[in-house]
Amino acid sequence: MSSDRVNTSPHGDIRHALETAKRAEIDPFIVMDVMRAAAAREASGQRVIHMEVGQPSTPAPQAARRRVVAALETETLGYTLALGMPELRQRIAGLYQSWYGLTIDPARIVVTSGSSAAFVLGFLALFDVGDRVALPSPGYPCYRHILTALGVGSELLQTTSEDRWMPTATQIEKAATADSSLKGLLLASPNNPTGTMLTPERLAEVVAVCERRGLWFISDEIYHGLTWGVPQDTALRHSPDVIVINSFSKYFSMTGWRVGWMVVPEQLVRTVERLAQNLYIAPPTIAQVAAIGAFDGTAELEANSRIYAANRDLLLAEFPKLGLDKIVPADGAFYLYVDVGAYTSDSLAFTKRMLEETGVAATPGLDFDPARGARYVRFSYAGSTSEMSEAVDRLRNWDVLEQK
Repeated sequence: MSSDRVNTSPHGDIRHALETAKRAEIDPFIVMDVMRAAAAREASGQRVIHMEVGQPSTPAPQAARRRVVAALETETLGYTLALGMPELRQRIAGLYQSWYGLTIDPARIVVTSGSSAAFVLGFLALFDVGDRVALPSPGYPCYRHILTALGVGSELLQTTSEDRWMPTATQIEKAATADSSLKGLLLASPNNPTGTMLTPERLAEVVAVCERRGLWFISDEIYHGLTWGVPQDTALRHSPDVIVINSFSKYFSMTGWRVGWMVVPEQLVRTVERLAQNLYIAPPTIAQVAAIGAFDGTAELEANSRIYAANRDLLLAEFPKLGLDKIVPADGAFYLYVDVGAYTSDSLAFTKRMLEETGVAATPGLDFDPARGARYVRFSYAGSTSEMSEAVDRLRNWDVLEQK
């Protein structure tokens, strides 16, 4: 027996080596690795401008925090229902009325431990091992990593500038025709990392193709509330059979609270509830309390949104002066996806050097697009306007950009 297959215990007996599951062999979420490197730099006493992670620099709204303080003194904060607190589900339903003019039954709303848990629940409810799901590329990497861990394959749809970096109905139709194992499509609008959006007309076309081809359509709407010109539209307007996923992380500025939600067709509610009961028991109660309070912080949230818009305007004006002029249209969210191919063919090495030499942390495009991401970098502008201005100043003096 070869030495790499056995262990010798301290007691001298020979044992088979323990191996991890194949499902665990997924790629890292590179943005978190960059975040770790940035934290190490800060721990050594150096200042970092954080443009790597899609995280608001502002805390949860004051109304959310006040609600939590009151609850800590007066409530037991034990388990809630697996689907979430009824009051929170009602408030989320009200958001669809105020944002889109839609009446959504709160019974279809499932509160989750961040959008991440919603993806797990949705994927388990909809797809079996061996199925495949179409995803945009570039796109949020955790979609495919979670699917891989669950034994579900990914079909990457390469988006292009001609189609404004979003999949087309024709592209989806061709993918479904070519692959009988394709069972679903997941799209985010605004997209991460590009910030591009589907117009309401294109969203309607995509939903119609999915219905015609018998594909589940999952709409990631986590960046709604943060859009800059293209009107935001929910897939729920176009079909009752879509699955919509959202979160309190972005617009509501509550990333670390880990609370999100999904809206599912009526026939899926009990299926998702059974999964949630067994996998999570219930979402964190204190986070749900905070989320209820967040709905009373609209003025503060809209002020945050105006800061992101100002940051976007600043970077769109200043980045081209630095030579970073190939920027994907930034319709929403708080990202600029920049082509840095004039400076590098290795965005991972590029961002590592940028952090080391300028103290500006950003995420390599390889996280979002395995095929083309080596020439792209994602910059988040979710920080303060003064931080964005400082980042521009640091990059202006970076010799890498001066060598072009």
